[in-house]
Amino acid sequence: MGGQGREGGKVKPLKAAKKEKKELDEDDLAHQAKIKADAKARKELQEAAKGKKGPLNTGQQGIKKSGKK
Repeated sequence: MGGQGREGGKVKPLKAAKKEKKELDEDDLAHQAKIKADAKARKELQEAAKGKKGPLNTGQQGIKKSGKK
């Protein structure tokens, strides 16, 4: 039953090593700005479309009735 931990296994580090921040050039910054703008526009479109429902019956066809009486 134990509770001793992992005797033969590899010890896990407590924290992940910090990633080095790479320098971003103008192309990377422009790309990130474009991605953010696209995400914002998509979110706005979703919000706008959320409350609207399309027309259920378009045109001059009126209410369709079945042939049975």
